[in-house]
Amino acid sequence: MTVHYDFRQEQIRIARYRDLEREVTDPLALCLLHMIVEELEADLANARHCTRHERAFGLDHGDDR
Repeated sequence: MTVHYDFRQEQIRIARYRDLEREVTDPLALCLLHMIVEELEADLANARHCTRHERAFGLDHGDDR
């Protein structure tokens, strides 16, 4: 799998949770889903940041990741 593919899969996963956020009516469930989305977005941003630094410093692992 490529890094691009992994990032895309995470974006799809986040979008699914956002859809659930829009559909849910229970306030507690809404809060929990919102927290999940925020955490997934932060993880994705961190992964992208790390990948950019790996490439910048020549530590790119190719399509292994």
